[in-house]
Amino acid sequence: MNKLLLAALLLMLGGQVLAADRLKDITNIAGVRSNQLLGYGLVVGLDGSGDKVTSSPFTGQSLSNMLTQLGVQIPPGTKVDPKNVAAVSLTATLPAFARKGQALDVTVSSIGDAKSLRGGTLLLSPLKGADGQIYGMAQGNVLVGGAGAAAGGSKAQVNQLSVGRIAGGATVEREVPTALGSGEFINLELQEANFTTANRVVQAINKAFGGGTARAVDGGMVEVRAPFDSNQRVQFLSRMENLAVDPAEVSPLVIINARTGSIVMNQAVQLEPCAVAHGNLTVTISNTPQVSQPPALSGGQTVATNQTSVNVSSDGGKVLKVAKSANLNQVVSALNALGATPQDLISILQAMKAAGSLKADLQII
Repeated sequence: MNKLLLAALLLMLGGQVLAADRLKDITNIAGVRSNQLLGYGLVVGLDGSGDKVTSSPFTGQSLSNMLTQLGVQIPPGTKVDPKNVAAVSLTATLPAFARKGQALDVTVSSIGDAKSLRGGTLLLSPLKGADGQIYGMAQGNVLVGGAGAAAGGSKAQVNQLSVGRIAGGATVEREVPTALGSGEFINLELQEANFTTANRVVQAINKAFGGGTARAVDGGMVEVRAPFDSNQRVQFLSRMENLAVDPAEVSPLVIINARTGSIVMNQAVQLEPCAVAHGNLTVTISNTPQVSQPPALSGGQTVATNQTSVNVSSDGGKVLKVAKSANLNQVVSALNALGATPQDLISILQAMKAAGSLKADLQII
């Protein structure tokens, strides 16, 4: 079953894809990017599942400061320990060209020891960028996708209860200027730097808009001359991003996840002829409890003992010849013929690479 699943995964992820890509799928326009926002706030209205002040003192301090700002004076020395309040961190993504008043989704995550954020409401909280400026304000009811119940010392939980989301819960208050509408040139950044792909991008743009429109700065950036008028520039970019470009062939790559035993390879992987010896050694240790019962009227005592047995079995090792494989189907067939598990294949692939039989780069994650 493992071999069939491995073969299906490799075929799906590494199948030959020869169709041309759109320019927008392999490049990004310099300056057009999203920005990450971060904030801190309080979620109220929890059903006794909030933070404990003894282990999360910042929650009580935050609540006291908020009440003071709202005009509620708390007598000195008063212990603030509400169990329906939780301190949370807020994260959101500010997209390119976002305008004031635009709504953003907000992810709310508990940073204390709150058991659940279900049913809570986030109070008005600022969202800041990396420069410390406020770019948005967040507030609203927290939607938690998990569920849980506890009684008599037992509990059951589905999904995560300490993380929720507020759809459209933030409003943009500050805009991030972009350099798209200024200057004579715009820069296209290749998502994967490659000299061949950069050259083909230049050829496609010059063929569509005339010679001298684009030139390659290096293997990862192409400089394009664009109209000055904003409306004409948008029309120009709309036409350009839909141009068909044949990217360079991908480099042969095998990605190995040593923790899960997953192996993924692309269509450029090839195998040279080699011989592989593969065998398994299994050690089994078992304990069998036994009771020693003395004869009647002997004065002895009943004693419980364990009988331990150790068995060592070794499968017959075989030397298998792996033929030259020029495409992904042949590579999958050759690896499945070894009869090895995905965990064993990790060692086999590393040995093939060291021997020069595997024509690919190994990336272990």
